[in-house]
Amino acid sequence: MTRQDKKKQLRSGFTTGAAAAAAARAAVLLLSGGSAPASVPIRLLTDRWITITVHDARSGIGENGMRYAACTVIKDAGDDPDVTNRAEIGAKVQFAGKPGEIMICGGKGVGTITRPGLELSPGEPAINPGPRIMIREAVDLARNEAEIRTGVRVAVFVPNGEAIARRTLNARLGIEGGISILGTTGVVTPMSHEAYIATIESGLSVARACGSDIAVLTTGRRSERHARKLIPGLPETAFVQMGDFFGRSMEIAGEKAFANVVLAVFFGKAVKMACGHRHTHAATARLSLEHLGKLAQAACGDASLVRWIPTANTAREAFFRIRDECPQLLDDVANQVAVNARGFSKDRLAVRVALLDFDGYTVSDVRLPAGGR
Repeated sequence: MTRQDKKKQLRSGFTTGAAAAAAARAAVLLLSGGSAPASVPIRLLTDRWITITVHDARSGIGENGMRYAACTVIKDAGDDPDVTNRAEIGAKVQFAGKPGEIMICGGKGVGTITRPGLELSPGEPAINPGPRIMIREAVDLARNEAEIRTGVRVAVFVPNGEAIARRTLNARLGIEGGISILGTTGVVTPMSHEAYIATIESGLSVARACGSDIAVLTTGRRSERHARKLIPGLPETAFVQMGDFFGRSMEIAGEKAFANVVLAVFFGKAVKMACGHRHTHAATARLSLEHLGKLAQAACGDASLVRWIPTANTAREAFFRIRDECPQLLDDVANQVAVNARGFSKDRLAVRVALLDFDGYTVSDVRLPAGGR
């Protein structure tokens, strides 16, 4: 079976936003005098309909003396490694407000926006616009089914949301107290790049909105830890983990008009970036070593080293011999990373590249001004 065949067989799932919409529809039906449905159909933002199983349902009198109904569903991310997979997502509804009105708020386990730069304003519950659309439509469908037009207040809640949020970058983005209710379509595509890129864009938006004109991009937690030591004094919001998304991250940084970007990267990733790869996945490793061999030919006259580099088992193996026999090549790699980074930003950004060895020490530090000056 080919890699492509395996990819086709991965199972899609549904987002936290779709889960909240299904829970809200079930809760309105329960509160309107019917019994809790075993499952409910909802329309995704792709115009596709899916049926979601109701996990739990209850009703009673709330603290405000009004009757409520609350239903939950279990979020199913399909074959995507999502931290919210199997999380319980719920909606508590009460009939309140003007006829036809739908009010959406956040309950326990749903985060609150505390910093500018996201799609929602500080003070708002972290329930994104897409999920709000789905929730409103799901409530309307339930009201039509129950033949009522009363106003509805929907409080989205996630029983284990605060614990789940600790495994995300929410605190960095200024989302406190729980998770975000997300989803641009309602569908979770297995191994999708969309969600990670959205996180990068949110991180850069928050950094810019908080007044930073410098963004420090790293490939993960370890490189960020070393970057913080390299550039002390910057606020936490200035540090954004770009993962493998080199090209797109630089494009976004350019679009958001940062003045400077610092890339703090380990040698292995830097070799791929020097090749001009937009995405630094492991699949590009062999081509990267071949390109490194070509850079070595220009950097030093050691023919045996030039011939050996493409045959190295890993970039890590190549690094130690290069460090000892041709240290100029480390500067050339860092410089090529900076050139490619600036190119992805359409020459809008001044770029600094801090090239790290495998212990986190800086072995090259290159700076290029914006615009090729």
